[in-house]
Amino acid sequence: MKRRWGILGTGKIARIMAGALRDSSAGRLAAVASTNPARAQKFASHFGPVRHYASYAALLADPEVEIVYIATHHPGHREWAVAAAEAGKHVLCEKPLALNAADAAQAVAAARRHGVFLMEAFAYRCHPQTQRLVEILQGGEIGEVRMVDACFGYDAGPEPGNYLLNRSLGGGSILDVGCYPTSMAHLIAAAVSDAVVVPSQVVAGVAHLGKTTGVDHYACAVLSFPGGIVARVASAIQLNLDNSLRVYGSAGTVMVPSPWLPGRDGAPVTIVIDRPGSPPEEIHTGAGPDLYVRQVEAVSRLAREGRTCHPFMGWDQSLANMHTLDRWRGTVGLAYDQEEPSAAAPGEPAAATAGDTTAGL
Repeated sequence: MKRRWGILGTGKIARIMAGALRDSSAGRLAAVASTNPARAQKFASHFGPVRHYASYAALLADPEVEIVYIATHHPGHREWAVAAAEAGKHVLCEKPLALNAADAAQAVAAARRHGVFLMEAFAYRCHPQTQRLVEILQGGEIGEVRMVDACFGYDAGPEPGNYLLNRSLGGGSILDVGCYPTSMAHLIAAAVSDAVVVPSQVVAGVAHLGKTTGVDHYACAVLSFPGGIVARVASAIQLNLDNSLRVYGSAGTVMVPSPWLPGRDGAPVTIVIDRPGSPPEEIHTGAGPDLYVRQVEAVSRLAREGRTCHPFMGWDQSLANMHTLDRWRGTVGLAYDQEEPSAAAPGEPAAATAGDTTAGL
């Protein structure tokens, strides 16, 4: 039987997930909620017939909804993840799990307290390409892993109404897409250490903060992990990056052309291994279902089985990644109005300053 889902929010990613639910064999959309009743009704008509609500709380009170997908703006993630858990709903929360690690810990604590499933929606963790990458690295096919180079960036345009450029909505590239390369660096460091999670030891970053927006338009950071692994990560919302992943080892290199959205819109599902003295080896993990359909099916299955987290996207991994994002933002002086001053890294500014910020490097 298909799991019954409710969606909080009606933006772009909510529409993508509604489409994935329509195509899934494991889940179906039962209800949608928006603070704008007209938007909720329009969304429900397009993807329906489904119930529509004019408040998020009303959807959480719907006894038919089993799993809630949180597609609100970033500042609402913690509040509604906690509320959904308290309502006994399983939760898939759009990334980042919260504005900062302290808020994310509250979401995790609520899920643990009420025994519900909770996953931060990094859909790439549900794709077999990621699992194959981990197997390659754990198998020593490029020797000892020494460096990770990952980026995710695009040009969202200068429209001032875009939430990505709105500081009060948690805008900026670090939280929007920088969380992807940092999460991959954490995954790789843990995988080759045969550990569930490995926290970053050093985080030093640079960023360009918009003079009028106060959020980071593009940013870079260097991370270090136990075992001598160093990662270089980059993000952007006003600049197109190549959005790839490279892992350098003592005996070769692994390159993933499309690590974040494999198979989406014609993106390759390929891993390339390059060893000195040998021709490049291409590994294709197959087309299969859409990336977001895979995520729906994984969450539906795990919730049905009584699991509380995804084996490839556990709570400790989300919290470790959020701590890294906090420290990255701390080094470039970016904090949000919703945060307490202590949310910034110790000794770092608690509020954003306009212009180029090059602290830490």
